[in-house]
Amino acid sequence: MAVVGGGSTYTPELVDGLCDLEDRIVVDDLVLLDPSDLRRDVVGALSERILRRRGWRGTFTTTADPHDALEGADFVVVQLRIGGQAARHVDETLPVGYGCLGQETVGAGGLAKALRTVPVVLGLAEEMAARANPGAWLVDFTNPVGIVTQALLDEGHRAVGLCNVAIWAQRRIGHYLGVDPDDVAVEHVGLNHLTWIRSARTCAGPDRLDELFERFGPEVELESGVPLDVLRLQHALPSYYVHYYYEHDAEVAVQSAPGYRPRADVVAELETTLLEEYQDPSLDSKPEKLSYRGGAYYSLAAVRLMASLHAGTGDVQVVDMRNDGAIPGLPDDAVVETTAVVDADGARPLPQRALPPDMLGLVQHAKAYERLAVRAACSGSRDDVVRALLANPLVGQYPLAAQLADELLRANRKYLPRFFAR
Repeated sequence: MAVVGGGSTYTPELVDGLCDLEDRIVVDDLVLLDPSDLRRDVVGALSERILRRRGWRGTFTTTADPHDALEGADFVVVQLRIGGQAARHVDETLPVGYGCLGQETVGAGGLAKALRTVPVVLGLAEEMAARANPGAWLVDFTNPVGIVTQALLDEGHRAVGLCNVAIWAQRRIGHYLGVDPDDVAVEHVGLNHLTWIRSARTCAGPDRLDELFERFGPEVELESGVPLDVLRLQHALPSYYVHYYYEHDAEVAVQSAPGYRPRADVVAELETTLLEEYQDPSLDSKPEKLSYRGGAYYSLAAVRLMASLHAGTGDVQVVDMRNDGAIPGLPDDAVVETTAVVDADGARPLPQRALPPDMLGLVQHAKAYERLAVRAACSGSRDDVVRALLANPLVGQYPLAAQLADELLRANRKYLPRFFAR
C-alpha cells in the first residue's frame, strides 16, 4: 500500500485503522510518499511507532520518489493537498470579497482546488498504471472527491472515491438512537458534498428519521446546518455541505463579519501543534487532538473499503463511483455518491428511489458544473474556468464568473502550469 500525501497529519489515524482491521486485510509493505522532508520524518516516525506497538510486522518505508512508492503497489491511497493550508486560505477568503461563499470543496474555492489537484492526481494515476501491480486500486480521499473521481474514471483508471461524511452520519444516527452504528442502514444519495440521507433503518426495521427529528431536532439541525423545518419538509437529513446551497447568503454574511476566522487558519494552527506533538519519541498512539483535525472515521471507511476490494466480500458501503443507472435522471457515467456493493471487481451502485425535483434539479446543476470543472482542469483554458463558474450553483452570474476566474487563476498561478505555459 502506498499513501500519497503520507506526511499528512491524518496518516497516524490511517495506520491505526490498518491495525484494527488486520483480520480483514493484512498489509505487508506500507510506503508513505510525501515531498516534505519534515513531514516524512515526523509523521513517518510516529506512524511506525504506532504500527510496531500494535504488533504489525510488515515493511515500512517513506520516500519522496513517486516511482519507488508506486512500484508494485496493490493499493494507492491519495490524500494530498496541493498548495497546503495557504492555498486553502485563498479558497476560503478570496470568493468572499465577491459576495460568494468561501469554501475549499464547493463554490469558487472548490473549483480552484480542483484546478490545482486534478492534473496532479491524473499524473499519479498514469504513473501507477505503469508501475503498480495489475489490478491495483487507487482510493481517492483528496477533495473535491467527486470531481477528482470523475476525472479518474473518465480516463479509465481503476479508482474509487471515498468521503467520510456518510460513515460520520451513520455513527451520529446510531449515537442518537442508542444502537450499534453498524446496525444503521442509511439511504445515502447524491453527489460528493451534496447528499441526503433519505431513510435510516435499524435491524431492517422501519425508517426512523421522523423519530430522529422529533427526539433530537435541535441537535441534528445544528450538526447539519439546515433548519429543522427543511429536514421535515424534505424528510431527509442532508450533509453539512448542503447548507451552503440552502443558506448561501447567510453563510457569506458570517464569513464577511469582522473577526471571522477561516477554517484554513484553524487547521494550519492545529497542524503545527500536531506536528510538534508527533515529534515526541515516546508517543506511540494517535493523539487526542487529532480528532479536531476533521475527517472523523476516515481510517475506518478507508480500510473497510480496501478490505472489501481486496477480499471481494460484497459489503455495502457508501462510495463515489459511476452512476450506472442507480440515480434516475443522471447519466450512467456521472460519478455519484451513494450505497454500493463493493467486491474485487469494484463498486456497483445499488438502485435508488427517484429524487424529488428540488433535490434532482440541484444535483443535475452541480453535476454539470463538475463536468466543466474537470474540463477546465485538463484544458488549461481560462474560458473553460469561466464556463465552470457560470455553471456553478454557488456563482452562476456574469461578469462575476469572469472576474472570479481571473482572480482565482492569478492567486493560484504557481500551481497551474497548464494555464500559464506561455
